[in-house]
Amino acid sequence: MAMAQKKMASAKPGEKTSSAGVSMLWETAYVLADRQDIDNYIAANIIELLDEGCTVPFIARYRKEKTGNMEAEKLREVQAVYEELKGVQQKACTVVKQVEKQGKMTDGLLSAIRRSTTTEELEHLYAPYKVGSKATLAERARQLGLEPAAMAVLSQPHSYRPQQLVRAGQEGLQSLEEVERGVQHIIADIVSKDKETMDTIRAMCKAGHVRLESTKSKSTAKKEKEQENTTHKFEQYYTFSCPIKFIKPHQVLAINRGESQKILSVKINIPDDVKTRFLAFCDRRWVPRNAPQHVVGVIRKAVEDAYSRLIQPLMVRHYRADLTKTAEKQSAAVFSHNLQRLLLQPPVRGRVVLGVDPGYRHGCKLALTSPTGQILHTDVVYLHDNRALREADRVKRILLTHRCQTVAIGNGTACRETEAFFSQHIQQGTFRPLDVVYCIVNESGASIYSVSDEAKKEMPDLDPNLRSAVSIARRLQDPLVELVKIEPKNIGVGMYQHDISESMLKAALDGVVEECVSFVGVDINVCSETLLRRLAGLNASKAKKVVEWREANGAFINREQLRSVKGLGPKTFEQCAGFIRINPISINRPAKSSTEEEQSANTAQGKKRKAAAEPKRKTKKAKTEANMTLNPLDMTCIHPESYSIALQFLNRIGGSLDELGQQNMRTKVQAALMKNNVEGLAAELKCGTPTMQLIIDGLQQPLDYDIRAEFEKPLFKKGLVSMSDLKTGTTLTGRVTNLTDFGAFVDIGVGKDGLIHKSKIRPDRLKGKKCLGPGDKVEVKVLNVDPSRGRIGLELLALIG
Repeated sequence: MAMAQKKMASAKPGEKTSSAGVSMLWETAYVLADRQDIDNYIAANIIELLDEGCTVPFIARYRKEKTGNMEAEKLREVQAVYEELKGVQQKACTVVKQVEKQGKMTDGLLSAIRRSTTTEELEHLYAPYKVGSKATLAERARQLGLEPAAMAVLSQPHSYRPQQLVRAGQEGLQSLEEVERGVQHIIADIVSKDKETMDTIRAMCKAGHVRLESTKSKSTAKKEKEQENTTHKFEQYYTFSCPIKFIKPHQVLAINRGESQKILSVKINIPDDVKTRFLAFCDRRWVPRNAPQHVVGVIRKAVEDAYSRLIQPLMVRHYRADLTKTAEKQSAAVFSHNLQRLLLQPPVRGRVVLGVDPGYRHGCKLALTSPTGQILHTDVVYLHDNRALREADRVKRILLTHRCQTVAIGNGTACRETEAFFSQHIQQGTFRPLDVVYCIVNESGASIYSVSDEAKKEMPDLDPNLRSAVSIARRLQDPLVELVKIEPKNIGVGMYQHDISESMLKAALDGVVEECVSFVGVDINVCSETLLRRLAGLNASKAKKVVEWREANGAFINREQLRSVKGLGPKTFEQCAGFIRINPISINRPAKSSTEEEQSANTAQGKKRKAAAEPKRKTKKAKTEANMTLNPLDMTCIHPESYSIALQFLNRIGGSLDELGQQNMRTKVQAALMKNNVEGLAAELKCGTPTMQLIIDGLQQPLDYDIRAEFEKPLFKKGLVSMSDLKTGTTLTGRVTNLTDFGAFVDIGVGKDGLIHKSKIRPDRLKGKKCLGPGDKVEVKVLNVDPSRGRIGLELLALIG
């Protein structure tokens, strides 16, 4: 913070003014740069872009010159800190307003408020001026008229005459003891709100060995005594103690959950020596020189009361809140990382897929989908009772009828048994001549989605249970398109995501979804409204208007036509245009619903809309030739604002738009780069180097390029290994299903995920990656197996691919 402090010291009043008019004595850009370890000018540029309404995906791809090639993940971190700083400015306005209202504002306090860069600092400064509840002991004592006596104790101890304040028959003043108790309560309140005193106790606690401790609650102990030989998922926290400096975020969240379920008793242990040193400090700070002995006794009792009743509980709350806040941020970061990897899993194209939602008594729900996601067949089969053999023939007929060789099995209840069923019949050749393979698909959120309004609109004639099977099949075919329909928090790839702030989690996850959808890109003539609303620059209402325009006017011919959509202004166009694709194949093919059911349900409404739109078409002027012209650059990641530069570059290398993404184009581009590097070309064409690089990449990439191709494809299987077959030292191949602070969970095909503890993940085995993520294919060695608890310990040997 040294750099930020220097800038704050030299800042002039009024340099940064918040919404209510309180000028802060620091520049947001300097503080942001210091906290995020970035250059001042980059911080200032990002603030300017965000204030203009730019989205993170747009900034990350098209404003690299201003951000120093900053990645989207880092930009989201910077954005979050910027929002925090804006919150500090708003909080400062509130504090100033409240203190001025009491008539207690001083120049020193105002200066301190204007220098504060965190809400914690502001809370600290505001604490002495918070209007206490009328029910507090100090307020009750003040109402009895004891405040002058308390002030006399601290400033004029020789004038303190408590006997004169005794009032027989008046509660709180009936005896000398009651009077002195009231005086002590007021002094304790003053001590607990004194800035110097609170700064001191915070420093003492920071230097001391404050620990977070948890034990088994009395109710849990009683239950376990009644049920002998039982184990509990929280048992590792039954006798837990760790310095708060070293405690891990997942441990904090686990302890919080155990406490909320009344399984654990939790406390912050502040060492006794902190109290001893604090009382000694207060003797020097609060006891006047030459004070009478009985006055010294009153002050010491008041200080001890302040510590035990007010200050220590306050510090405990502060530590618990701070630990939880830090843990929640880390949990949201882990969830965001996992969600990103899940959304960017490569689609499985060109396959008919049988989605299976496993179940016992109510059967396994089946849904067969075409390569484009249309529902071909739905059914319910009973695979886990005496009907299994007969049902195997039904499954075979379904597969043969539609030439389906790919099965997607949801990982919920009865997954293990359903996987065993398909594995057994694949090994026995039941499905021949088909070469059937299966894949386990994360079904989290499918049941919630199946009863949502979105699902009812999309599949009105289907039973909710069958909708889940459809969702499972489509998650394999195109994870991104299907998963954007579900609230991110319900996808289930996080760490204690249901225990953290919903607003924080939503903000983080919505940003990740927007980033993934935007960077993959959408074909505007065939994509759903659900997918469009997740695109950078768009929202639910704007996505709806785009779809309505498409239905009324036909397919978009080029990106420029987006300007014709009512409600999409210049800024919206700027933010979304680069992420939208115009595929010539889709122009002559009307946008299709993802299911036949949705098509039939929407036919009547579609006809009405077309009929309503026809008269308007007749009254409209004919579209200009320019508006009806295809632009091949609309199929690339190049932004319309850079088309003129792209055309100049094509002219230089003798290329044409018809050669985009072809070998001829790559040959010409590479030849040009042999003569002049990217920096030189950028200077000649008067654009930034990152923009020049983006143009070069956009011209060379195949027109069907998909960033998801860089990630590992789903793991298809034919056979199943039992957990009882695992032996220590066995080497297996698996797929990462979830990442947490303490390690990575891996599906190794035994019906139970194994855990690679973080201590068993060596950086040199990650092939240059920072960490593992969902979807990664890995080679692991079995370290230990505990069938009774369903636990498998693994060691990472290699990251495959």
